Amino acid sequence: MRHLLFEARAALASPNRNARSAVVLGRLLGIAFVVCFGTGIYSHLLQEPLGWMRFPTRPTQLYQFTQGLHITTGIAIIPLLLAKLNTVMPALVQVPPVRGVLHLFERLSIAVLVSASIIQVTTGLLNTYQWYPWPFPFRQVHNAMAYVIIGSLIIHIASKLPVIARYWRKRDSYDEQGRFIADPASGSELLPPVREARGASAPPAAVAETAGSTAPGLLGRVFRWIDGVDAVKAVDAATEEPVADAPEPTRASRSVEERAQGRRQRIARRGFFGGVTAAVVGVVALTAGQSSKLAEPFNVFGARQRGLGANGLPVNRTARAAGVLASATAADWTLTVVGPDVTRTFVRAELVALGTTEVDLPISCVEGWSQMGSWKGVRMRDLLGAVQAEPGSHVRVTSLERHGGYRIMDMGPEYAEDPTTLVALELNGSTLDLDHGFPARIIAPGRPGVLQTKWIEKIEVLR
Repeated sequence: MRHLLFEARAALASPNRNARSAVVLGRLLGIAFVVCFGTGIYSHLLQEPLGWMRFPTRPTQLYQFTQGLHITTGIAIIPLLLAKLNTVMPALVQVPPVRGVLHLFERLSIAVLVSASIIQVTTGLLNTYQWYPWPFPFRQVHNAMAYVIIGSLIIHIASKLPVIARYWRKRDSYDEQGRFIADPASGSELLPPVREARGASAPPAAVAETAGSTAPGLLGRVFRWIDGVDAVKAVDAATEEPVADAPEPTRASRSVEERAQGRRQRIARRGFFGGVTAAVVGVVALTAGQSSKLAEPFNVFGARQRGLGANGLPVNRTARAAGVLASATAADWTLTVVGPDVTRTFVRAELVALGTTEVDLPISCVEGWSQMGSWKGVRMRDLLGAVQAEPGSHVRVTSLERHGGYRIMDMGPEYAEDPTTLVALELNGSTLDLDHGFPARIIAPGRPGVLQTKWIEKIEVLR
């Protein structure tokens, strides 16, 4: 088994699979996970705030930015995570597999980190397309998994601090020829394996990295001609032993060979990181247009396209899916506003008679897409004033929907008193489309789309 693990590790050897590459990719992944964690927690708290919490209403596009950043960074994590897994692959077959109890727990924490990360980015990506092929509630599990990832990431960083410190800087990681410096004292698991049997002068990993100059036959001559190497020690491919009658390389030829090795390793590393960069830029550029107007022309794979849909905006939940086709179009629809001492009901014409205001606010959904709309309706604070509600009141809004986790929505006083928070009646110059919440809906600054309740029937002042 030890021999098989050693051979597998040697077969996986590559100039890209070293501690320096792992540190560089780890830095990028760490930043991306922290960004996703922070923006994700903000979104979660907006939907389930603690009683004392107040949130900013300016800039009005704050949630559009934070959630767009959350989704875009989460998508960028996918190629970065695949690149990181590719880089650390030799560590999967390290010899021995476990060196003690602490090492076992370290490997288990890595297994938790990797598996949780894969689940998180996969389910998050599918959520952007509103596809949920699993039996558990997405939002609660996604939130809990974020804490698992951050916790296991902290453990992983703590266990790898010596390696991170040793290979943090590029100049400390490569010699003057550009070859990776394997430092056993760092504790890295991504060092070339050392042959314990047969006394080979160079481990297979090193042979694999320099195969271009040590390969026998015509192919070896071609590689040596490309590298400018006149004479090197030939190696038997089967035994990995030097050929007996091969000439001993001179100091000059060894220097040329070292430079050739460094050049090949640099080219391999640059090609690898160039491919990773292209993949990250590609997935970001082709999806960010669903939340960023600048990237709109490149939005090939984003879940929503700008300007498409009723009233010129996309629709997440339709009136048919919400089961309000009849109740929302009923001729006797009224909006009930319940104050501390006064309760009033308004038909649509009476709402218009109160006076309407027009504001430009984005509709920003948790799935990551966001688009700006021009909304027209009655200010929430004017409605609350009509029932003699005191300033600083909390508000509860109820939809005509009879089922669904967002049928009832609570709104803090910072939103209820904001002059741009409306009971919207029109969108982009036309009456609200039924799928956008006709006859009336909520629009407020800096809130997730799921809290911009559609098809409202009642507004209650809580205190």
